[in-house]
Amino acid sequence: MASLENVLQTLALRLQNHSETIVTEEAAKTSVVLPFLQALGYDVFNPSEIVPEFTADTIGKKGEKVDYAVKIDGEIKILIECKGLKTSLEKKHLSQLYRYFSVTKAKFAILTNGRVFEFYSDLEEPNKLDSKPFFSFDLLDQRASALSELKKFQKSSFDEAKILATAERLKYTSAIKLFLSEQMEQPGDALVKLVASDVYEGRITSHVREMVLEATKVAFRDLIRDAVQARLSSALESSTEHESPEVEVSTEGDIETTQDEIEGMLTVRAVVRDIIDAHRVDLRDAKSYCAVLVDNNNRKPLARMHFNRKQWYLGLFDGETEERVVISDLKDIYAYSDRLRMTAERYKEG
Repeated sequence: MASLENVLQTLALRLQNHSETIVTEEAAKTSVVLPFLQALGYDVFNPSEIVPEFTADTIGKKGEKVDYAVKIDGEIKILIECKGLKTSLEKKHLSQLYRYFSVTKAKFAILTNGRVFEFYSDLEEPNKLDSKPFFSFDLLDQRASALSELKKFQKSSFDEAKILATAERLKYTSAIKLFLSEQMEQPGDALVKLVASDVYEGRITSHVREMVLEATKVAFRDLIRDAVQARLSSALESSTEHESPEVEVSTEGDIETTQDEIEGMLTVRAVVRDIIDAHRVDLRDAKSYCAVLVDNNNRKPLARMHFNRKQWYLGLFDGETEERVVISDLKDIYAYSDRLRMTAERYKEG
């Protein structure tokens, strides 16, 4: 049976390749939402577990339906409302979930357009659905931290009390991360004013404000770059007792090893450094991809970097064959740390 990560990557590729045919709500349900629930371990063909078009009488809205109700041990635990792929999820789409939440025993509700899955509960007021999600999962942005939270909703590990115990912290953590991410892209007036008051002596004119705004953007980018570089440097320094081979940069024929490929290999090295010695992980370039190998042995592939195209792919080898996953930046490699480490375990003994 395919792992949750594998299925989610398959669904992400489906969204990318067939977005124009997954526009309607029904298409999103059959192409993405039901496979998504199946990946979480639910029997989507069992109407006593996944109840389609669930109906419960609500005040003033008799017979209104919600798209799916998820039952565990015979009790409704999750309500799901689906929209089309191109629908921007908004508060107005919560109306049916809001009404149903108050007349069922469900403690969680999901609003989705097939790409983004927003998870809601009643953290602010008992039996009243919150207006904001405590967790969002984006199929096209599968970060390790988000995958970890999503796994709590797998049927095999579902524990209502444990999820609720961490949901409030997660809600505010997610909101803060979103806020900071937005501020990195476009610092708001309040942040610019705060920074300017601390770093600039004198009257804050429009010119000073603009200067501080641009400098803040650059500072955010530099902080992230320096943090990634520090992690890589730490990984390399930890192996100083070994004679680490130089990375051979190939320029033979049409093959040219790029700086991105070198840094990609160093990132993989950093991820697996506590499983196998860093000096055993090296790079071998080819025309169509750049391989990260253990012991410079083609029979010990750790990863492949398909960077010779507009869309980058990272090849993973924790299964029987290579699986390519979409990445857009070198830092995305960290999202697959667990799978890289799993592969490294195979070669641990040399």
